[in-house]
Amino acid sequence: MPMHPVTGEQFDLSLETPSGVVSATITQVAAGIRRLSVYGVDIVPPYDAGTKRPWGSGMVLVPWPNRIRDGRWTLDGQTQQLAITEPAKNNASHGLLRFSPYSVAARTESTLRLEAKVFPQNGYPFLLETAVTYRLVDAGMEVTHAITNRSDAAAPVAIGAHPFFTIGDVEPEELTVTVNVTTHIQVDDRQLPTAEVPVDDTPYDLRGGVLLRDLTLDDGFGGAVLRDGVSEHSVSAPDGRSVTVWGDENFAYWQVFTTEEYPGQSKAVAIEPMTAPADAFNSGQGLRWLAPGDTWEASWGVRADGFEPVRG
Repeated sequence: MPMHPVTGEQFDLSLETPSGVVSATITQVAAGIRRLSVYGVDIVPPYDAGTKRPWGSGMVLVPWPNRIRDGRWTLDGQTQQLAITEPAKNNASHGLLRFSPYSVAARTESTLRLEAKVFPQNGYPFLLETAVTYRLVDAGMEVTHAITNRSDAAAPVAIGAHPFFTIGDVEPEELTVTVNVTTHIQVDDRQLPTAEVPVDDTPYDLRGGVLLRDLTLDDGFGGAVLRDGVSEHSVSAPDGRSVTVWGDENFAYWQVFTTEEYPGQSKAVAIEPMTAPADAFNSGQGLRWLAPGDTWEASWGVRADGFEPVRG
């Protein structure tokens, strides 16, 4: 490993369970998941610490996920102009902490809490304290985000994450992707929303599962189907094993992104939890206005189902 990894310090976590070891590596920059394995099988496709993070893999997206049109939005009648971080499409993309280092607030062998501040700046005149806690559990990981508004006015906030999922000993093209949502967000050529329509009888209905080899997506979805307060989505193997990503009721929106350019993968899929869709600062859809001094928490996680325990 290089002395100065591109994504900062690397935090290794490990949990011994009766079935085997669950382990992960979290990056200091963007508090991203770089690796997650269950009983020796990767369920997040790893990448080398000495390389640039591929396709935003695993990073935290606050105070908004996805894109804001032209980086502009209106606050109390005044136009706010954010930095354009997606120049090709003239958008502000994926929040304000994607290249920021986080500091360690608490750490054990199997848990890690990282913190970072969003300082007032052009286009976002608010001070936020943010945190993300990663906790390894039997067969997976639980993730809890927290945002506290330290400004003297209500602040618009949303949360997202950009995890990729796999089953490391299965050819990616053989994985089936299932996403339990009821609407598809139509977009223009800049990946900005134009309409939200039912997925019924469309190629975007992934509720019954579609082979990854047949998918080419960078699409947002809404209407996440909740059961017992969570929505669940998955990639599954022909042998019945699956990796399930879940989100609590805050994560009503999900982005599904596929690429054939992820290192070490013939094809990769991200299933991204979001509390708001693209351009929420303008539409208000899913946007939360956090009062001064208030804290908001939201949780998601991932688990491996049907994986065989490691026998000694």
